[in-house]
Amino acid sequence: MMSFFSPSMQFVFPPAIQEGLAKGVYEVVSSNSGVPLSMVRWAKGTANAGQFAGHAIGTIMNDSPLAPITAPVEVGMGLAQMYQVHRGFQKTYQGINQLQASLGVLQSTTAVIGVGVAVTGVLTAVNLYQTLKLREDIKQLKLTVTGGFIDLKAALKDQGDSIIKRIDEVAEDIKYNSHRLSLITAYGKFITALDWFKRAMNIEGVNARNEQINGVLTMLYNALADYSNPNLLENTCAAGQLRRMECAWAIEQAIIAAYQAQNQLTAVNEHLEQLQNKIHQELINIINQCSSEEELDFLFPEIARIKIHDCTALKSWQDHTSWFKSLSADEREQLAMLEPETSEAVKVQLPQNDLAVKPLEMQIYEALKQKSHYSALRNQLKFIVKPELRRDYESYILNQAVATGLNGLAPKNWEEVPDLTVANLYHYFQVQA
Repeated sequence: MMSFFSPSMQFVFPPAIQEGLAKGVYEVVSSNSGVPLSMVRWAKGTANAGQFAGHAIGTIMNDSPLAPITAPVEVGMGLAQMYQVHRGFQKTYQGINQLQASLGVLQSTTAVIGVGVAVTGVLTAVNLYQTLKLREDIKQLKLTVTGGFIDLKAALKDQGDSIIKRIDEVAEDIKYNSHRLSLITAYGKFITALDWFKRAMNIEGVNARNEQINGVLTMLYNALADYSNPNLLENTCAAGQLRRMECAWAIEQAIIAAYQAQNQLTAVNEHLEQLQNKIHQELINIINQCSSEEELDFLFPEIARIKIHDCTALKSWQDHTSWFKSLSADEREQLAMLEPETSEAVKVQLPQNDLAVKPLEMQIYEALKQKSHYSALRNQLKFIVKPELRRDYESYILNQAVATGLNGLAPKNWEEVPDLTVANLYHYFQVQA
């Protein structure tokens, strides 16, 4: 099926390895199902044929860095360094810091969204573009997270008086303050658990380390229960629901990272599968709750980013886990002996996300709006999240086209038909019915 949102993820290797791949000296390692992974082997015909030769130093999606909203990309790629305790589980550290920064931004932006019906005109202040910029500001220490929240009035001071007024109004709302207190409590547990996790990973004894991580897991599950509290979703608009669910997904990924640090790969694999299914279903539920074009303007680019970047990162993490489980003890030892190269070590300038321009998802959505309308765009968003849903719409269009004698509107090859066309045709027949 044709789609404007077809993910194309690639791993970036050091120049020497990239040159070796081009010459056939190395070959990219693939998962058991044939999916490329973040490592290379010596190719057949070489002296060290079959042995591991190096790691990727980055991941790109459609010529830009893979940049999920919540998923910690480094954790999945860091599986190969699991046994390199003396190197400090650096990939896991980086992933934990990603989750912490993302969570602070996501829950802080609820101070604009509030509780109840989405307010027209304010969601642009915390849309995908602004959220990514806020997260980068935290990374560069331009903003700090206190008690789980950043000072949005200071961060968004350039957004106009209406936004500042909205933040003040939300701050006075009793329902929102109840939500905020719950989030502060949950965030406190989360941060305490992450600090504990970092200390636990420095313990050299496997049994002692795993025992400490068990305590971390208990605290993370408690934080997850707070973030998943149904009261946080009660009478909350679709935009607010998305923000709260994103927080919960971030916690779940921290839990998965903790199981990975314990080498509980079966649990990691199962949790990743469950989380991906959960995200897909909850995104569909959120789309169904969308009640206005202004809200869709907020949801469409962000949900597209989650599907393309976050879900791709989680699937890659799962592919790495499944493959790693199948390795022999000797192969795992080979991986443990590899030096984990970094872009700094090999002096490579990896592609950077240009925050001076709108994210690709927003640009594409704005182009789609010129060719379609609210109802069709909302359906297309469902196709992006769950492509299999499109089949029901195709069947409806085919039946209606035949019944009304408009056979020319029933494509013979659906694979060549863009999602936008399917969504528009479905809406056309719905209006005619």
